[in-house]
Amino acid sequence: MSDSKPAQAQQDYRLPTDVRPTHYDLTVWTDLENNKFEGIVHIDLRVNKDTSTIVLNTANLELGDVSLRTAARADTTQAAAGREFDAANERGIFSFPKALDAGAKARLSVTFKGELTGDMLGYYRSTGGKDGDLKYTLTQFEPTAARRAFPSWDEPLLKATFAVTLVSRVNSVNLSNMPAASEEVYKQGGSAAAEKEPWIAQKLSSLPDPEQWKITQFETTPPVSTYLVAYANGPFEYLESSYKSPLSGKVRPLRIYATADVISQAQFALDVKRIVLPLYEQVFEVEYPLPKLDTLVASDFDSGAMENWGLITGRTQCFLLDPNSADIKAKQDVASVQSHEVAHMWFGNITTMEWWDNLYLNEVRVFPEWKLDAQFLGAHFYRARALDAKLSSHPIEVECPDANMINQIFDHLSYAKAGSVLRMLASYVGEERFLKGVSIYLKEHQFKNAVTKDLWAGIQAATDLDIPKMMDNWVKKATITLLMMGYPVVTVTEKEGGIHVRQDRFLETGPADPKDNETIWTIPLNLLTVGADGKATLNKDILLDEREKFIPLDTGKPFKLNAETTGFYAVQYSADRLVKLGQQTAAEGSPFSLSDRIGLVSDALALSKAGYTSVSSALGLIDALHNEKEHLVWDAIATNLSTIVSTWWEHPHIVDLLNAIRRELFVPIVKRLGFEYKASDPYDDIQLRTTAIEQAAEAGDAWYAFDLKDRFDHFLKTGDDSKIPADLTSVTFRVAVQEGGRPEWEAVKRIAAKAKNPSQGLSAMRAMGASRDPALAEATFAFIMDGARDQDTFYYAGGLARNFATRRFLADKFREHFAAFEKRYAGNFGLIRWTEISFGGFSSEKDYEETVAFFKDKDTSKFDMALNQTLDTIKSRAAWVERSTDELTQWLEKRQSSNLKL
Repeated sequence: MSDSKPAQAQQDYRLPTDVRPTHYDLTVWTDLENNKFEGIVHIDLRVNKDTSTIVLNTANLELGDVSLRTAARADTTQAAAGREFDAANERGIFSFPKALDAGAKARLSVTFKGELTGDMLGYYRSTGGKDGDLKYTLTQFEPTAARRAFPSWDEPLLKATFAVTLVSRVNSVNLSNMPAASEEVYKQGGSAAAEKEPWIAQKLSSLPDPEQWKITQFETTPPVSTYLVAYANGPFEYLESSYKSPLSGKVRPLRIYATADVISQAQFALDVKRIVLPLYEQVFEVEYPLPKLDTLVASDFDSGAMENWGLITGRTQCFLLDPNSADIKAKQDVASVQSHEVAHMWFGNITTMEWWDNLYLNEVRVFPEWKLDAQFLGAHFYRARALDAKLSSHPIEVECPDANMINQIFDHLSYAKAGSVLRMLASYVGEERFLKGVSIYLKEHQFKNAVTKDLWAGIQAATDLDIPKMMDNWVKKATITLLMMGYPVVTVTEKEGGIHVRQDRFLETGPADPKDNETIWTIPLNLLTVGADGKATLNKDILLDEREKFIPLDTGKPFKLNAETTGFYAVQYSADRLVKLGQQTAAEGSPFSLSDRIGLVSDALALSKAGYTSVSSALGLIDALHNEKEHLVWDAIATNLSTIVSTWWEHPHIVDLLNAIRRELFVPIVKRLGFEYKASDPYDDIQLRTTAIEQAAEAGDAWYAFDLKDRFDHFLKTGDDSKIPADLTSVTFRVAVQEGGRPEWEAVKRIAAKAKNPSQGLSAMRAMGASRDPALAEATFAFIMDGARDQDTFYYAGGLARNFATRRFLADKFREHFAAFEKRYAGNFGLIRWTEISFGGFSSEKDYEETVAFFKDKDTSKFDMALNQTLDTIKSRAAWVERSTDELTQWLEKRQSSNLKL
C-alpha cells in the first residue's frame, strides 16, 4: 500500500502566485460526431511580481499556440519561448523572452484540443435517449478536472469571471452557467461572434459545412472558481418555471433539461427547486445572484449531482421521478438532492472555501419544517459517526497535498459530520441566532473565499459567544500533539445526589489508548430531566469542556443526556439505566422525543459493537420498543438488526435466531397495516409498511417471500407490473431473483437496461446480484465488466455484496480484475467505492490479513483513505465476532427457549 508522504517531503501543491487570473474568455468547439473538442482561451492576468514564467494547470490536452501580451503594449505579442509539462502535478510551465513587471496586466492566449471520452471527468460525452444511442456532452470539473477541458488556474482560491462561447451543430442546444447573450448561425464573412474571436472563423472555414454550425455567447459570470464553471451541448429538451425573489421581487426563470425520452419525469425536481429557492433567500437574507438557475439531467455522471453555479448537473437517479409510479423514498431522494444542490448556490458558490481542506463549509445545513430533523440521524448523522469511530478517521478539515487526496475527502466526514456538528452548534446557540450568523458570514464574504474562522466569526457576531473555543476541536486539522478527529463517548455514572460524567474518545474497537485519547471536546450536554410534577425541562447551558464533572440531579426521576440527539457524541449509561430508558421511552406520554428514541437504539448498538456494553443489552432495548409506532424508530431498529446479521453472516445458527427476532418484530406490523398501499395512507404508515415487509421477507418469512414472488411472476408472464407497489419494487425484484432462476434474472436484467424510471432501474441493478446460483453470479459480474455503465457498476456490486452466498465471490473477482478496474476508474471515485463494497462486509481476522496482503504491492494513493477505513471496518467486525459470539448465542438461545415455553 502507498504511504502518505511526511510533511517535509511534500511538494508545494499550490500554483505559484507570480500571476493571478482575473478573467477568462473561453471558446469551445464541440464535434459530437467525432468525439473531440477544440478551443481557445484568453486569460487576463494580474502580475504580482516580476516573472518571465507562467505556470498553470493542464491535463490530457494537446496545447497549440501560447502567446502573451501586456496591457501596456497591446499591439505586441510574444510567443512562448519554451514549454514544459509536469504530468504528476498536471501543470504547464511556459517561459517568455521578456519578463512581466510586477503590477502589470497581461493577457495569455492558448489554443487547445481534447478527446470527448466517457470517463465522466472534465468535458466528456454521455449517451442516452430512448434507444441509448443519443450523444451529448457536459462538464464535471469538481474537484480538479477543469484543467482537462481548458488550461486554467484550477484552484478554488483563484476566482475569476468567465465569458463562455460554445460553437456547436445548429440542431443542438448549448448551456452554460449564465444565460445566452446571443446565438447565431455562422455565416462566412458575416458573423459578429467570429469577428470578435477570429479563431472561430479560422476553425469553421476549415470545415466542409461551415454554415451548419452555430455560435452561442453567454453572459459573463461573477467571480467564480474553476470547479463551478459548466457547459454542455446536445439534443436537450426542457421544462420551465420561475420564482419571485422575496427580497427584491425579481422573477427568475428556472429550467430543467434532459433528453426527450425522460423529460416528462423531471417536473418534481423542477417544482422542488421553485419552492426552495425563495426559502433559502429568506433564511440567509441574501438573494440568489444569477439571472437563471438550470438543472441538466445526465445518463452518465460520476457523483450524484454537482452544484455548478447556474447550471446544476447530475445523474438521472437524482432528478427524475415517474409521477405515476414513484415510491416515497425516490421522492425523498430527489427532493433532498435538488434542495442540497440549490443550497450550494450560497455555500460554495457565493462564498467558496479557500482550499479543499475547507470543503465542509459547503455543508451548512438548514432544516425546513418539511424535512424532518429526525431523518437526518439515519441518513447522515450515524453514517458519519460510524466512519469517525475508526482510527483511520480524519478531521473535517484535512490537509490536501495533491489531487489524489482531494478526491478522497468527499466522504461522510466532509459532508455528514460537518452537517452534524453545525446542527449541534445551531441547537446550542438557537437556530434563529445561528442563521443570523450564517447570513452575516455570507454577506461579508460574498463572491470571495472563506475559511472556517470566517464562519465562526459570523456566528459569534450574532451570539456574543466564543464559537471557536467550542468548535475548533470538532473540526480543525490535526496538530503535532493532538489528533483533532473522532468524537467522544460520555460515560454516565450515577452517584448520590447526581451524576458523574466523563468524556473519552469513542472508537469502534473499544476504549481508546491514552495516545489516541488526548482531545477534550466542548460538549453541549443537552440535559433533559423530569420534575416532581412530571414536566420535562431541557437545560441547554451545561457544557462538558473538561475530562469529567459532577452534575447534581434527582436520579430517581427520568433523565437523559443529548436530548433530541443533536450532539455528535455517544452516551453510555449503566445497564439498569438503559433498561429504564427503554421502558420510559416506550411508555404513554413519554418525555422523550422521536429523535431521542432513535438515538438510544443507535447508541446501544454502537456501544455494544465497540465492547462498551453487551450486544444483548442493545437487543434488550429493541425488545422494549416492540410497541413503537413511529417509522423512523423502526427504521433504526431494522438497520441495527441488519448490521448484526451482516456481521455474523458466516454463523448460520446465529443468523437463523436473529431472523426469528426480525420476523417476530416485523410480521405483526405488516398484519396491522396490511399489504396494500392506498392513496389515503399516512406517510408514516407507507414507510413503516415498506420497512416491515422488507424485513419480514429478508428474514425468511415464507409467506411474504411467496407473495412477492407471485407478484413478480404475474409481471413476468403478462408484462403488467400493477401488482407490484412502487414502494415494494426493490424487495420484490430481489426476492424474485433470490428464489427464482435464470428467467427471473434475465427479466431484471432487461429492466435494468431499459427501466421505465430510474428508481425501477436501480432496483433491478441491485437485484441482479441476489441469486444464490454461482452461474448467475458469474453472469452478473460479466455484465458489470462488459455491459454496465461505469457510473452504475456499484449498484450491481452492492447486490452481490449484500448476498451472503456471493460476498466472497465479489471480493475474489475484484482482486482478479483489479488492473481492469484501476484503468476503468482512473481519476474518479470508482476505486474508492469498489474497495468499500468488495471488502467492507468481511468479519474475520483472516480476511483482514488477506486484504492487507493483496494491496501491499498496489499503488493505493488514489484510494488509501477508503482502504484504511475498510480495513478498520473488517478489523472491528472481526473483534466484535470474537468477543461477543458466545454471549450473543446464549442470549438468543435463551430467548428462543422462553418463547417456545409461552
